[in-house]
This record gives sequence, C-alpha cells and structure tokens, in this order.
Amino acid sequence: MLDLLSDGKLHSTLEMRNEMFIMSPASRILELKAEGHNIITEDLPANPNNPDSAKIAWYKLVGKGQEKLFEVSRRY
Repeated sequence: MLDLLSDGKLHSTLEMRNEMFIMSPASRILELKAEGHNIITEDLPANPNNPDSAKIAWYKLVGKGQEKLFEVSRRY
C-alpha cells in the first residue's frame, strides 16, 4: 500500500479494495500513520464526475507541511 501511495496521487478506498485486495484500507492507513507516515484522508465523492455520489475515503501520502496541498485534480 505504501508503494501505491508513494506515487503522489489520490487513492480511494474502493481502488485499494478492488485492485490491491485490501479489505480494510482504513486499518492499514492507521498502521502506516502510527509508523510516522504523513497520510491525509479526505471524504470525497466516489465518482468525481458526480458530486452527489456517495462519499468515500481518499488517501494521499504527503511530505511534512504539505497537508494543505490535498488537491482532487491531481488524481484525475
């Protein structure tokens, strides 16, 4: 999961479940945070083309002080 997050893009809970077969991404994210990795989480629409779609967790690994740089546009 850390390799996936290291690419600088946003990754969703659904992506991690479907492509990496991680059934509880949130638990793994908490473990990585406990290890000191700076991962930010944001609840955003599952479908970026439909802002009314259900919200899911999106994750991004960022450097120190970059917490405010969470940009949805970097994923799409």
